[in-house]
Amino acid sequence: MKKLMQLTLAASMLVFINVNAQKLTGLKVMEKVYNRPTGNDMQSTLTMTLINSQGDKRVRVIRQFIRQFGQVEKKIMFFVSPADVKNTSFMNWSYDEEGKDDDQWIYLPALKKIKRISSDSKGDYFMGSDFTYDDLGNRKPTDDTHKILRTEKVNGLDCYVVESTPKDEDYMYSKTITWVVKDRWYGVKKEFYDEDGDLLKTLNIEKVQNIKGYWIIEKAVMNNVQTKHKTIMELKNVKINTGIPASKFTQRMMKRGL
Repeated sequence: MKKLMQLTLAASMLVFINVNAQKLTGLKVMEKVYNRPTGNDMQSTLTMTLINSQGDKRVRVIRQFIRQFGQVEKKIMFFVSPADVKNTSFMNWSYDEEGKDDDQWIYLPALKKIKRISSDSKGDYFMGSDFTYDDLGNRKPTDDTHKILRTEKVNGLDCYVVESTPKDEDYMYSKTITWVVKDRWYGVKKEFYDEDGDLLKTLNIEKVQNIKGYWIIEKAVMNNVQTKHKTIMELKNVKINTGIPASKFTQRMMKRGL
C-alpha cells in the first residue's frame, strides 16, 4: 500500500509538472496574447504624435475602426488632420489561416489612387511613424520560435519575458522580446532587434483600460533608439461592440472617407 501511494503521488507530480510545463512554453504564452478577446468590434479616435531627435512634434488625428469577421480581422483608418494627410486612409485584413499574410492597402488622395502594400514594402515605416506596415498587422505565433527567458515585474505586474525568433531568415527583425502580463495576456513592453542583432526599437505600453471586460491598450510609445525618433499612439473615445457595418471595410470606403 505504501509503495502504491508513493507511485500514485509520483504520477500525480509528473502530471502536475507536465501541465505546468505546457502552460509555461513561449508558444503557449504568445498564443494567449494573439487570441486575447477584444470584442466583436471597436472604434476610437487615434492620436499619433511624431517626435524627432530635436524634440519637434507633428500630431496626426485618425479615426479607426476594427471588426472581427470569423477568422478575419479587418481594420480601417481615416486621417482627419492635419491638412497635408487629411483623407488618407489605410486598411488591413489579418487572417488566422496558417501561412496567409495580411492584406494591406493605402489610399493617397493626392493621387486618387489605392495602393496595395506589397510584401517587400511591409518593412517601410507607416506615414513617417516608427511603426512599420508589418507592425500594424497581426503576426501569427507560429511565424516565430518562442522561448521564455524569465519572469519579472513591470510596473508592479508579473510578466513572462518571451524571446521570439522569426522562422523566416529574411524577416526585418532578427528577434523580438516581449513582456507579457500574466493572466491578462497583453504585452506591456517589447524590444525589436535589427538584422545585425542590435536593439532597434522599444515599445512601451503606458495605459491599459478595462472596457466592458476587455483589456484595451490606450497608449503606446515606440522609440527608435538608433534614430532617436519617437511615436506616441493614444486612443480616445473607445467604443466596443457598437455594430460597425461590414461595408465600412472596403476599398470604396477608403476613397469615400468618413
